[in-house]
Amino acid sequence: GVPIPNPMKRSGGEGEAEAKSARFDAKDAVDKWLELDQHAPTRQEAKEMLQRGDEEELKRCFGSRMTFGTAGLRAEMGTGTARMNDLTVIQASQGLCQYLLDQCGSADFAVVIGFDGRHNSHRFAVRTAAVFASKGVRVHLYSDITPTPLVPFAVTHLQCAAGIMVTASHNPKQDNGYKVYWSNGAQIIAPHDKGIHSAILQNLRPWPCVWESISTFACVQDPLESCSTAYFAALKREAHFKRVPRSDLKFCYTAMHGVGHTFAQRSFATFGLQPFVSVQEQCTPDADFPTVQYPNPEEGEGALQLAMQTADAHGCAVILANDPDADRLAVAAKHKGSWRIFNGNEIGALLGWWSLQCFKKKSPKFDLGKVYMLASTVSSKILKTMAAAEGFKFDETLTGFKWMGNRTRDLEKEGNKVIFSFEEAIGFCVGTVVVDKDGIHSLSRVAELALHVEKEGKTLVDQLEAIYAQYGYHVSNNSYFICHSQPTIDKIFASIRDGGHPAEIAGVKVTSVRDLTTGIDTAQPDSKPLLPVQSSHMITFTLANGCVLTLRTSGTEPKIKFYSEMVQMAPSKEKQAEVEQALGQFVKGMVAQLLQPDVHGLQPKA
Repeated sequence: GVPIPNPMKRSGGEGEAEAKSARFDAKDAVDKWLELDQHAPTRQEAKEMLQRGDEEELKRCFGSRMTFGTAGLRAEMGTGTARMNDLTVIQASQGLCQYLLDQCGSADFAVVIGFDGRHNSHRFAVRTAAVFASKGVRVHLYSDITPTPLVPFAVTHLQCAAGIMVTASHNPKQDNGYKVYWSNGAQIIAPHDKGIHSAILQNLRPWPCVWESISTFACVQDPLESCSTAYFAALKREAHFKRVPRSDLKFCYTAMHGVGHTFAQRSFATFGLQPFVSVQEQCTPDADFPTVQYPNPEEGEGALQLAMQTADAHGCAVILANDPDADRLAVAAKHKGSWRIFNGNEIGALLGWWSLQCFKKKSPKFDLGKVYMLASTVSSKILKTMAAAEGFKFDETLTGFKWMGNRTRDLEKEGNKVIFSFEEAIGFCVGTVVVDKDGIHSLSRVAELALHVEKEGKTLVDQLEAIYAQYGYHVSNNSYFICHSQPTIDKIFASIRDGGHPAEIAGVKVTSVRDLTTGIDTAQPDSKPLLPVQSSHMITFTLANGCVLTLRTSGTEPKIKFYSEMVQMAPSKEKQAEVEQALGQFVKGMVAQLLQPDVHGLQPKA
């Protein structure tokens, strides 16, 4: 094969040679910082850091600047250009504001700003509001913590030019972030990210008035009451049951110390569902996430321990868990006496099937040829299989809801209806109340489905098995390794590409390769991929045993992630176990061959 250049390596030039020769000057970097930062705690932190003289620490905080990408910003909080703090939030907001002023041609537009319950989130949101208000832009600033989906909802409901959510979702407690939505209610994609980033670099000096209290600006309003009322009214129109069937089925809910609790209660009430049992220790927002190691319900049993105890104590058969900003949803069900935690692909299969049933009942005459479901390319192909059998359309996008949200808007313009989108990282979007993942809407849809199948004497596990019996058994084996060294990650992917990708993986023949980093897809007649090329690493292999394997890096976490799936008509439990075992063996061999965790010092998922 032809050796493929490593795309993660920035091409050298005079600038790079200069940068190498210019040693990092800590004193100069801190002095420049103190000239701009007016927030006392981070000023103090910077001065103390300089006094300590720890070169590595200074370099980590002041040696680089956070890059504004399609996920916005996400980093550890603290002083310096590489951290989330008042000054970097002001600078990001100035760049975004300037970019919008240029796009709109005047200040006659509005933005909506929300924040989660993390440390500093409220203050960062207020700083953001002050930046926009200082230019006379109308600002809708939520007065209290809200789930992330309430920001994209407000963008379209209030016809804003953009929305900003201050959150780091399910990241560790020391992190925070800044997520941006465009006027279509979807997260930003290129070229906006690059345009905003360069506008930030041109507006690093804080503008006049931006450090002032927002009470001085008349153009700041609170949309909490009107937008939450409109949001739940929109959800009510989506409800399946006119009258919810009588049932003894009980649900248990955890907000994972985040913002979801009161909104989840209201979602249940809107759908006419009986109130759920709350995990008391986790229903109040707490920025320290004291009861969990990681506030990420995707981590499974570790994160859902308290929920299981609460559910058992109250006789609940279904657990629903949001992550701290309530855009994701985890689900577990009691089946034959023990808890079964569903992965994102399984919840995607359940919600996809349920969305189709509900849609056909509501709109029996609608042409299914104009009905779409979407999933990211690393998610299960269950919806694709379902689409082929049922006559609706399926489309896949790059990883992340920013792609699915924007694709949904494009499909709508062509007169199509998108009824469900999902990604395996427990992100689900039913309908188009928002075009982003929404854990508040999704949890009531799962509850409806559980009640629907209970009428037939089935659990959610039975229903999933019925879906697989009908459309084929889709088994996935996904995980990740933690690696804090970018050069090591680049080296691993360079060795995978060395000589033009491997011909065999774990003894199984590779039938095609799609590398979205270098822009090749050997399955296409012209070898060009259908999906756009991206800057992070992402390689997909299709193998002779029917397995599809993807390796990629994460844009928001120091991880190498892998995703694998096999599909087989497997009518019996024994057959299913065989498929699972075969995939497990293959993944083991793949990890040893391609990732070599021992050689590279990779840390496996806990």
